[in-house]
Amino acid sequence: MADQVNFDINDALKHYLSDPATVPTPEADGSLLECENDPESLTSGVINGVLNPIVDSIAENPDALTRSSSFDSLQFLLKSVSLLPNHSLSKIFDLIISGLSLEADVVHNESDAEEQDNVGHHKQLLEMYAFLLQWSISAMEVKAAEKPANAPPARGRGAAKGAKSKTSSKDGVWDSTPQLQTALETMCKVLKLKLARVFMTTSERDTFVGLFTRSVYLILESEQRIKNTALRMHAFKVLCIAVKHHGHAFGAQTSIIQNLSYFEHLAEPMAEFLQILAEQYDYPQLAEEILRDLSNKEFNGNDTRGPKSVAAFFIKLSELAPRLVIKQMTLLIKQLDSEAYILRCAIIEVCGNLISDLSKQEEPGNNHKNQINGFFDILEERFLDANNYCRCRNIQVYMKLCDMEQKFPKRRQMAAQLAARSLEDKSSNVRRNAVKLLGKLVSSHPFSVMHGGQLSFAEWNQRLQAVEVELNALKPPVGSPGLAEKGGNPDMTVDTALLDEATEIDAEAKEANPLTEDQKAAIVRKAAEDAATTELMNRLQLTRKYYSEAIRFIEVIHDATPVVCQLLASKNKSEVIEAMDFFVIMDAYKIEAARTGIRRMLRLIWTKGNSDEGKGVQSHLIDCYRGLFFIAPETFNENDAANYIARNMISLTFGATPAELTSLEQLLSTMMKAQHISELVITKLWQVYGVQKQEISKNQRRGAIIVLGMLAMADPDVVIKEMGTMLRIGLGPFGRADLALAKYTCVALRRMNPSKRQAKDATTSASKMPNDHAVLGKLASMVEIISDNKEWFGVAEQAISAIYALSKHPDTLSSDILRRKTKQVFQQQSVQPDEDAIEGVESQGALPSPSPEGPPKKQRSALALSQLLFIVGHIAIKQIVHLELCELEFKRRKAEKERSKPSNASPTKGASTDQDELDQIGGTTEDDFSEVMNHIRERELLFGPTSLLSHYAPLVTEICSNNTKYNDESLQAAATLCMAKLMCVSSEYCEKNLPLLITILEKSQNPVTRSNVVIALGDMAVCFNHLIDENTDFLYRRLNDKDSSVKRTCLMTLTFLILAGQVKVKGQLGEMARCLEDPDKRIADLSRMFFTELSTKDNAVYNQFIDMFSHLSAAADLEEASLKRIIKFLASFIEKDKHAKQLADKLAARLARCESERQWNDVAYALSLLQHKNEEIQKTVSAGFRLVEVTA
Repeated sequence: MADQVNFDINDALKHYLSDPATVPTPEADGSLLECENDPESLTSGVINGVLNPIVDSIAENPDALTRSSSFDSLQFLLKSVSLLPNHSLSKIFDLIISGLSLEADVVHNESDAEEQDNVGHHKQLLEMYAFLLQWSISAMEVKAAEKPANAPPARGRGAAKGAKSKTSSKDGVWDSTPQLQTALETMCKVLKLKLARVFMTTSERDTFVGLFTRSVYLILESEQRIKNTALRMHAFKVLCIAVKHHGHAFGAQTSIIQNLSYFEHLAEPMAEFLQILAEQYDYPQLAEEILRDLSNKEFNGNDTRGPKSVAAFFIKLSELAPRLVIKQMTLLIKQLDSEAYILRCAIIEVCGNLISDLSKQEEPGNNHKNQINGFFDILEERFLDANNYCRCRNIQVYMKLCDMEQKFPKRRQMAAQLAARSLEDKSSNVRRNAVKLLGKLVSSHPFSVMHGGQLSFAEWNQRLQAVEVELNALKPPVGSPGLAEKGGNPDMTVDTALLDEATEIDAEAKEANPLTEDQKAAIVRKAAEDAATTELMNRLQLTRKYYSEAIRFIEVIHDATPVVCQLLASKNKSEVIEAMDFFVIMDAYKIEAARTGIRRMLRLIWTKGNSDEGKGVQSHLIDCYRGLFFIAPETFNENDAANYIARNMISLTFGATPAELTSLEQLLSTMMKAQHISELVITKLWQVYGVQKQEISKNQRRGAIIVLGMLAMADPDVVIKEMGTMLRIGLGPFGRADLALAKYTCVALRRMNPSKRQAKDATTSASKMPNDHAVLGKLASMVEIISDNKEWFGVAEQAISAIYALSKHPDTLSSDILRRKTKQVFQQQSVQPDEDAIEGVESQGALPSPSPEGPPKKQRSALALSQLLFIVGHIAIKQIVHLELCELEFKRRKAEKERSKPSNASPTKGASTDQDELDQIGGTTEDDFSEVMNHIRERELLFGPTSLLSHYAPLVTEICSNNTKYNDESLQAAATLCMAKLMCVSSEYCEKNLPLLITILEKSQNPVTRSNVVIALGDMAVCFNHLIDENTDFLYRRLNDKDSSVKRTCLMTLTFLILAGQVKVKGQLGEMARCLEDPDKRIADLSRMFFTELSTKDNAVYNQFIDMFSHLSAAADLEEASLKRIIKFLASFIEKDKHAKQLADKLAARLARCESERQWNDVAYALSLLQHKNEEIQKTVSAGFRLVEVTA
């Protein structure tokens, strides 16, 4: 017995827990003790020489561990675990597990035989094995943690010699997971023993059980271990048995709460463990105690790790074991007041999980309904949580609840209203989720039982009215029995001759004969009819309620639509994409308001982004439109699908504004380039446009050519192939009858010759036509048609533009058009002289002056003259563009010629007879050519002796100067527009007529004229900056124009000029700042956009802040609240502390000079918005306004 170990578990644990290296091993094998000071000598041979006899002895009898040499040798090896190769550690581990398993079998057999003699011996042996098992598991976990650092490259045979290299070479092949599972199974085997017979006191048993549970918690601390399902389940089994049968509940509670604080990855596994413990081992008390403990725990607002883990635990437990959580909800609900928003998010999600669970109950009672209502009340309150993450989580919970089978219509209605309110939340994340929730509410709505799933307001309202009519029809008429009291005073209509005395009636009643069988049957039938009527009324009333709820829901979606439309302009791209998806869902359910949003989406085709965000929005827009309009139902054949898509494409043009058509053009051309539109669809569009035998809608024919013109932006062949159709339809009888059709046909024809921006590789003259071409002849005749229709101006504009785009010599053709149109107007039959085209548009002789009185039909003559002046102005503008294109073409050809000189022989002059006139200019330099072009523009077009336009310039000035003599409003508007266009041609003409144009701007009563002049002044500021820069005050004055369209035009023009640097800002920005509070929302938004863009320029808002403040503060008609909002918006762009201090100093100096309390308040408010941190200024402001009165 001297060789027997004297083992005390408490003493062993004391040494082990303080430092395993301090555990004494005096009786270890001598060969091991020799290696204590020389670690390198601890080789595999030495280790195996010690281990093999121990393994053999324990295999024969587990009592062999009690030998001092065996036990101390194993302890020594475990102390030296860092030096052990993996296979040796594995061998030790297997030895301990098998020994413990054998000992468990012995104890089990003896306990069945109820032998009590060897209890002390078995107790010691179990403790020794358990102690070594805990140590070996700890050693294995340490090894596992060291693997990444110690086990690099060498797996080959040529690895360097030495203990470390040997160890590391085997680290990569040893997986200890199966051994750990065996160890946990053995622990379960031991814990299933009747330990109360072995361990006489509770403390001894707890110490023993702790050896196992401590190892389990150590295994669980490894994130990699916990991912192994089998290992995790074995670990949970050990803990469950310990808690259920061996009083480990309190220890488990403490350990779990600690683990939640320190190990984030254990949140969900701990919830899973508690669920298994409650359901499989019938021990819910531990989960309840932990929930109670955590519900009373307070977390610091700065602590994120603890609340995050606890929150994940709450959520997972509510998913796995909702019945456990619901009992403690009265305590858990206190965490809604926690500073940690993560915990509030968790309670919100827990409420959602509990609602989901309660709704699945087969027989829900009143208690369940009350609980569901209580949880819904909490969720509805959390829409106003202070933290935006909580508000987002709340909305996400509602999205999950939408998928439940039970719909909760009343709660869904409230959720829709709250989500619609959240669309205006300050957090973009909340707004984005609110849009998703509304879409989810629509796609999962509960009103699909009776009439399918569509949500058209008109249809539901019609159904409701039909039910109302049926209900009214079933109500008894006013004269029915029982309703006499509602019909007024009955005595007024009763004939007294019909009435008997009361006594006579009673007597007759007493003598009445019994009812016959027929009478009884009639009474039964009447009762059955009444019952059926009552049942029908009840059913109709329920139907009415159903329809009313559906209509209320649809109305909420309709009301939310304008706000979602605003979100399409958000800077947050994910928010924009969600808004687009929402409108696609609305369209799928036939909600009428969807069309507004789908139209508004079009402008997103212009979205730009430095990263993939901008492209993401564009591609998503194209995907949405493809799904809505370009993908036919699967049941359609190819022909029907093409018809479907063509109809949809045409419908996109109906009622579209010019801005929407521009965006649609960009969208369709982009889709055409991406080959999303088939040839068959294009053929169908031409069929609609070219049909003659059948009467079709004008809008449909127009829509077809509009779409075809848009597609030609990407592929000009679309219109080139069908040139004859356009001449026959759009420029033929159909076009003359429908001028809008003619206008869009001209647009499509213009696309035959792509612009430089559309086709950079193509030359400008690639598709140019001679002037006698049929297309140009038809275009010219469209300009010359006589019509009183206002659409004529659009036709003329597009026809002239098409002529300049397609003709080789558009100036000559324009000269002919002008002459013929002038003859029409002035009714002169003189013979037109032969002239050559020289430097643009030319003619000989003077034009007759218009008579102020005009011909007998004064209105018609005024309109004819208006049309002539419109043609003059537009030709002048197009001629300038033509000259610029000639200059660019000359430079391009010259550059090409110089590039080809080294490789090609020099060409002789006149070698090619088909060369353009530009090629004949031999040695002209680019500067010389530019000077010639400028001279033509400045001196020849409007002042040249042979220029045709020179005769119209005085005519236009004459009409504009004498507005009382030529008092027709349309004539004045056309003359002003023409003069403005001519002023863009020549600086001399511009300078001469600028005072007249400004006078018209100030005096004209026509808002269209004023808007045109504002735009013209903007163009002149670009062309002749030195002339306009001195007269910008006249432009800024239009910001106060009484007409909002003029004001908006002016603001847009100034925005462009200022941001492009075309005009200098001289303190007039105050007027633009006032537009921030304009009643017209479009003007306010435009002004907001201007200042946002201006703030990106170098300190622009800072430089102008004082001037803007002075202007706004001096404006007597600007309310104080409006001024504060404007100043607050402008101050948000002052981001640098240095700028804020400088502005604060300048504003503070004004405080002493303020003459009124309003002025002082304005300055003080501006100072409060600036981060100046100046104590002197704060003292001055705190003192308040002081008014000093001087008495005589």
